[in-house]
Order: sequence, then structure tokens, then C-alpha cells
Amino acid sequence: MREGQIHMRIARSPVAFARILEIDAEEARALPGVIAVWTSEDISDLPQIDFRMTRIQGLGPYRQWCLARDYVRYVGEPMAVVFATDPYVAEDAAELIFPDLDELDAVLDSAEEPSPFMPETLPGLLSEPCVLRKAYGDLDAAFAAAAEVVSLEVAVGRHTGVPLETRGALATYDAASDTITMFGAAKVPHYNRMAIAAMLRTPTERVQLSEGHVGGGFGIRGELYPEDVLVCLASKRFGRPVKWIEDRREHLLAANHSRDQRYRLRAAIDAEGVILGLDAEFFTDQGAYVRTHGGTVSDLAAALLPGPYRVPAYRVAGHIRLTNKTPSGTYRAPGRYESTFARERLIDTIAARVGVDRFEIRRRNLLPEAAMPHDRGIDALGTRVVYDSGKYHDLLRRLAAHVELPALETELARRRAAGESVGYGIGYFVEKSGLGPEDLVRVHVRADGTIRIITGVASIGQGVETAMAQICAATLGIDVAGIEVIHGQTALIEKGLGAFATRVTVMTGSAVKIAAEALIERALDRAAELLQADRPGLRYEAGRISAAEGAQAMRLADIAAAQGEDLVAEGTFASDHMTYPYGIHFVQARIDPETAGVEIERYVVAFDVGRAINPMLVEGQIVGAVAQGIGGALYEEFVYDDAGQPLAASFADYLMPTALEVPAVEVLLREDAPSPINPLGVKGAGEGGITAAGAAIASAVDDALGRAGTVDRLPISPDRLFGWIAAR
Repeated sequence: MREGQIHMRIARSPVAFARILEIDAEEARALPGVIAVWTSEDISDLPQIDFRMTRIQGLGPYRQWCLARDYVRYVGEPMAVVFATDPYVAEDAAELIFPDLDELDAVLDSAEEPSPFMPETLPGLLSEPCVLRKAYGDLDAAFAAAAEVVSLEVAVGRHTGVPLETRGALATYDAASDTITMFGAAKVPHYNRMAIAAMLRTPTERVQLSEGHVGGGFGIRGELYPEDVLVCLASKRFGRPVKWIEDRREHLLAANHSRDQRYRLRAAIDAEGVILGLDAEFFTDQGAYVRTHGGTVSDLAAALLPGPYRVPAYRVAGHIRLTNKTPSGTYRAPGRYESTFARERLIDTIAARVGVDRFEIRRRNLLPEAAMPHDRGIDALGTRVVYDSGKYHDLLRRLAAHVELPALETELARRRAAGESVGYGIGYFVEKSGLGPEDLVRVHVRADGTIRIITGVASIGQGVETAMAQICAATLGIDVAGIEVIHGQTALIEKGLGAFATRVTVMTGSAVKIAAEALIERALDRAAELLQADRPGLRYEAGRISAAEGAQAMRLADIAAAQGEDLVAEGTFASDHMTYPYGIHFVQARIDPETAGVEIERYVVAFDVGRAINPMLVEGQIVGAVAQGIGGALYEEFVYDDAGQPLAASFADYLMPTALEVPAVEVLLREDAPSPINPLGVKGAGEGGITAAGAAIASAVDDALGRAGTVDRLPISPDRLFGWIAAR
């Protein structure tokens, strides 16, 4: 605990939608140990929290304030903030804040017609800020030529990433330098630094962030939230360290939710089930505000809905809708978990309609290798969607061989004849990774021979330290043991985009390689001066520079020692295109008709990542993501009552899979289609393990029920499954 440290506690809205008449904080202020209580009037100069990415016209007015103004719009919204000398005093004081609220009818259904949402503060604005539209090809001609039209409506429930660590932050203020330093989770430390500085109207260099090890990120943790800004502002106002950490209930109520999309799909197909055109509409439940991610979830859902299939014509309308629920944001594979579920449900339905199996219908529709690179004709996250490489048919063939498909089908038929409800399912996905525009890395060689890599990324459990060190070591031809990776320290490197969108290995890893190559060139230049030798006559090998065979070699450390300072080189990698890894989930499942329980008997992920820098790390990412995908498919859901009260605000009600529910995962890791757009050939591997989990599990449950197209909503909860079993 730091000297003079004070503790912050948030008083949150107890209702979903209400006009604020008054907030009575007198009893809280009078409690011994309380330093101050703020409401929105005390921070009226603070603007709304701005977008980090995916600015879409119409979303701006719906950004969140740090403390509620005029209205509260979801249960858990910050209304007031308490500062006290003791965390328990702060918690007690927050309970003594009494809001006088004029409760209003909550808007809870994102598919309802848009209605007034902020009637006084933003008159005339509705619960639908915008509709995101994308299209290519001649859809009218596709439907005119169709032998049949297949329609489908599906939905994915509301859930989110739940890291072991809840959110928290510590801010300090140094009056002499007028500098705020914040310690805590920050997957985008440089952005958060700039945003906090802008909101506090202070120069950027007077705000520093120290990220350390974030732990689980998953899209939800490390974004800029109201509490982060309040901690920094309070530290400066009070001139003392300020600490805040939330409890689990707060986390479930106030940190970003995700998913919660409904889809309406229409596919024009020929007599063989080949898709001629796809017409899609979806509704994203954004919650009460649009947070830092902007329209990212809807943008990615719209752009990647066609997946690995040809789909010559496509049109989509993505409705972003506001409701009186916790604001929604990104969660591992945002927009793709949902759209993959919807699309793969459609593909399975088409297979049943034309009477072919689920592998065959995919063979008929997959993009061929000869089509690569494949320009979709639409954009995602401001970049053109161009599939950089892929052998989609080959991966499907390898998966079928791996699971021994004919023998599997024979065995499942035998078990069904014996009375078991068993089946298998698959889900094919295309992911995105390596979002630009650039990353900067600085490599230092010190006189003791150790090497330090400084980067602006964050460590969110993806093994960034190991992977970056391996890339550097391989480029320099040295042992990895002496390499240290520094990340998330804004005082040490002037820019960095952080860790999100599965970008680190592609963007930062490529920058590390470029920096290491530049270091070799820099070392050769300095060695030529120190050895008084011709530069062309020097050669570099395994961390040493020599003038000729058998001549005494100069180590990188010797150069640093001779010049009296670190040997330093920088590398920047820039790209205006993402990479597109792809893969398939396979699930074998059994249904217990008495309990409506789903047992996953076998799980396989076939995944082409271009190049695996560290296969063990890649497999760890895949297995962890599968566990989260199973959670969203079978267990996890935020449910609200008719008044907008959350019914899953603890782990007693918000269910997650444990080690008992997650099977061993077989990973069929492939490197058959390296990316041609970065020097490593890599494609990100952080999200593919979750992307098609819901789709594959739904397909397996359909097969076990013996009726294609049955599962139209996730999660497959026991009450829903009982209904489907009864309807067989």
C-alpha cells in the first residue's frame, strides 16, 4: 500500500432506466474516513469517453459519461463515486448514497421497432443509432436464378469473457512533474494514455501507463472504462495515490457484455445446393451506450458472414440497437462467433434441403485455392477484406481423414440403433488477424550480452514474451534465454497499438524481425569502425561479427561495451491488410434425454495459422478458446427480467464450464497456407479456437436429435433442449 493511498468505490444504479431527480450523498459524506463523494455535477467538465476504433456515423451521441447525467440507463451504471481512507469505509459509504429516481419503462428487445431512448438529453434520437450496410454482386439476379430459397432465423444469447482477475487500477500523481501514472490492466496502453490525457485536458506526456501482466483480456478487460478515468482524475485532484478494484458482482454488471445478436438469412441456391446469393439482416443489442470499440462487433459480423464460401452476391443490413442493458463490447472473436453460428446453421439447413451430407455441401461451396488471394469487395475495420491465402478444401479433407468419417458414421448409427442420442457436427470459419496500420519495436543489446525488446503491446495471456523473444533469437541466430521483452510501458516507447484483434504475432512479431535485421546491419556498421575493416568484408553469424575465416570475432555485447552504450535498432512493420486464418471445429456429442444434458465426447479443431512460431502456445490458445466457446454454446447467458434487472449477477446464476465439462481437445495444426503479406508468413491464432464452437456444437446436437435445423439459439440450455426433444 502506498503512502497516503485512498480507495475508490462506485455507487451504481439499482434500476435499468430512470430520470435522476436527486442523488442524496450527505450521509455518505459524513461517514468518518470519507474524503469526498462525487456525482456528475462534480466532474461536469469531463467529456464522454471516445471511440478507440470503428467510428460509424450516428454513434457519437451514445458514448458513455464517467458518471450518469440526467438519466441512468442500466443496472450497474456509475451514479456517484466515493473516496475514503479505507476500502471498507468506501464500500459502506457507497451504500449510504440514496438516489431519487423516476423509473421509466426499460427498452429490452433489440429486434423491436426503434423507440425514443434519450428523450431529454438527446431529443429525437432513437434506440437505433445506425444501420450498417455492405454489399457486392448482383443479388437480384441471384435470387431470380435460384432453384430454391432457404430462409433461417437464429440468435446468440448475451454472454462475455470472465477473466479470473476483475478490473482494477492504481493511479499516482507527481506534483513536481505534473504527471499522472496509472498501473493496471490496459490492452491498449498508448491509446488509453492519449484518451485519458485528452479527457483531463493535460499534455499526453504527463500521463503514463504501466501495464504489467494483464492476465486474461478476451476483449473485455483492458479497455478504457469510466473507472479508469475517475482514478486518474482523483489522483490529480487529491494529490494522493488512488486505488480501485471491483468485486465480481460489479464485474458482471458493469464490464462489457457481448454477443447478443439475432440473424435473418435468405440464401438463393441452385439444385445442387450451391449458394448463388445471400441476403442477411441482423440486430446487435449494444446495451445502453456505445463504448470504446464503436461499431466493431457489427462491422466484423457483416464483413465476415460469407465465411469460406464463394457466395457470388451478398447484401447485409446490420442494425445497431440500444437497450437498457449493460453496454456491449468485444469478446474473443467478436461478430464472428455469432455470424459463424448463423452461417453454418444455414449451410447445414441447405445440406438437409438438397439431401447431401454436411461435408459434401461444404465441398460444393468452399472457395478454391486458385481463387486466392480473394477480394470480397467489402471492407472490415477500415481495410479491404482480401483473403490472403487458403487451402479450404484440403483442410476439410484432412479433417475427414483425421476423424475417420466413414467409420465414425457407422459407429454412430450403431449407437443410435441401440437407443442413444448421439451425433457429430462441424463448423467452418474464416478469422481475421493482424490489424494495422503499424507497430514499432526497439531492440537493445547491452554490454553484458543481454537483449531487451521494447514494444507497445500488452501481455494478455497470449505468450507475447516468449513469441517475441523467439522471433528475435531466430533472426539473430542466438539463444533465446538472454532476451527480455518489455511491454505496456508508455514511458519507454512512444507509440504502440496494443494487443487486440489477434494482431500481436503478425504486426509486432514482424516488427521484431525487422528490428533484429536492422540491428545486424547496425552492428556491422559499428564493427567496421571498431575493427577498422571494410564493411563488405565483414560477416555476421550467430551473434558474432568477424572479418575472415578463423579471425577473432566481435560479439554484439563487445560492440555495446566498446561504444559505452546499448547497441540499438528500431523496426516498424506497416500493413493496410489483415491476414485471414481459417479452420474447422468438429464435435461429437451425446444428449441425455432425461436431463437435457449435452456431453461432448470428442472435440477436434483443424486450424491453419500460416506459420506457428511456437506450436505449444498456439495449441494453448486454441484449447482455452474452445473452453470459452463451449461456455457460450451450452452454459453462459445474461438474462434480464421485464424491468431490466439482471438475473445472472453471480457465478451461482452465470454458469461456466469447468474442467469436467471441457473434453480433451485434439488440435490438427496446419501451416499449409502461409500469409504472403508479412515477413513471417504468420496468421494470428488467438481467436479461431472459439469462432466455430457454437456452430459445431449446434450441428452435433441437431444430428443427435435427428432433425437438421433444430438448434436456432445459443446457449443450448436444458429448458430449450427439453423443448426440442419433446418436439422430435
